[in-house]
Amino acid sequence: MRRRDWLTAAASLAVLASVAAPGFADDLPGVTATEIKIGQTMPYSGPASAYGTIGKAELAYFNMINEQGGVNGRKIELMSLDDGYSPPKAVEQVRRLVEQENVAFLFNTLGTPSNSAIQKYLNEKKVPQLFVATGASKWGDPEHFHWTMGWQPDYRTEARIFGKYILKNKPSAKIAILYQNDDFGKDYVIGLKEILGDKAKTMVVQETSYETSDPTLDSQVVSLQGSGADTLLVAATPKFAAQAIRKVYDIGWKPTFLLTDVSSSVGAVITPAGPEKAVGIISANYGKDPGDPTWKDDAGLKQWRDFMAKYYPEGDVTDNNNIYGYGAAATMVQVLKQCGNDLSRENVMKQAASLNDFDLPTLLPGIKVSTSPTQYYPIRQMQLESWDGKSWKLFGDVISGEAS
Repeated sequence: MRRRDWLTAAASLAVLASVAAPGFADDLPGVTATEIKIGQTMPYSGPASAYGTIGKAELAYFNMINEQGGVNGRKIELMSLDDGYSPPKAVEQVRRLVEQENVAFLFNTLGTPSNSAIQKYLNEKKVPQLFVATGASKWGDPEHFHWTMGWQPDYRTEARIFGKYILKNKPSAKIAILYQNDDFGKDYVIGLKEILGDKAKTMVVQETSYETSDPTLDSQVVSLQGSGADTLLVAATPKFAAQAIRKVYDIGWKPTFLLTDVSSSVGAVITPAGPEKAVGIISANYGKDPGDPTWKDDAGLKQWRDFMAKYYPEGDVTDNNNIYGYGAAATMVQVLKQCGNDLSRENVMKQAASLNDFDLPTLLPGIKVSTSPTQYYPIRQMQLESWDGKSWKLFGDVISGEAS
């Protein structure tokens, strides 16, 4: 695929708009008699480019659906634009998608900073901002942002789960927190402290942030080691998570190491960091890890592997970002199926908020996708896992991240 700033699924279908039934484009943005055009921004370049494979997996998934005849007689065109993980660029690209490309809605736009920059605009325009690819807690606020909905467990949920683990297994822990200086990172600090309660004042001994423009995290890691902490929570995107893993190992620091799920990918984080350097790290997951032998003969992952082989053969099957993209795209297709022939923005949003125990083959047993008009967090449970040098191993039970 030649280098460019956008990718599109079913690009060959662009001519179909000219033969659509009159009035479709005016009455239903992005919808014709034969297709529905949706938009997205992804960091195909920049400091979070490891996540770009999510967009490519989603494009491949929609191509598969289109090959099977589309949804309710319409094929899906996903226009996926590069925003470089830059909020100003995301604003520019989203305005293009809404005002020039006339997309029906936005799907799985990635990144907390980018989504924060476009949320108000999309809600004012009443354009669905569906299944955003970030777990910031702000994506589940239907009262104030009716048109925005998350997909993955929110970051506070995961942080609370980590907090429950610490209180049970290391009640006297001295905790250091390394976090990205935005809503993504700050949600982990908030969620952890919500569970620790009054104990946070004595248990959290140091909090240190980083900027996505920082070249390395070396000085932050050394500073956190100097705090005397024996437990480390890292809320960082893949590039910086890999740096943190390497530096913690190289300076001989051996804390109980808790790592955000969004940076648990073997292909994007563990392998670049060095698998031997990540031994013992604890993360949390809600999806099946393709590298875990537990799922070797699992029907759901066999379905995913067959998809990857046929529709995204260049994709890395050790990168669980590709599992993520597959699951998010499948959820989007379910919403479109529920819409029937009513693809108004209002009904798309209504159906997105009407998912009832939708079962994805890539989710862990016992975890399903459910929403309601007042519940905009589709996935709300996770299970802890530990890296053994070769793969992630699940342990314990599926846990809810409720503050109570």
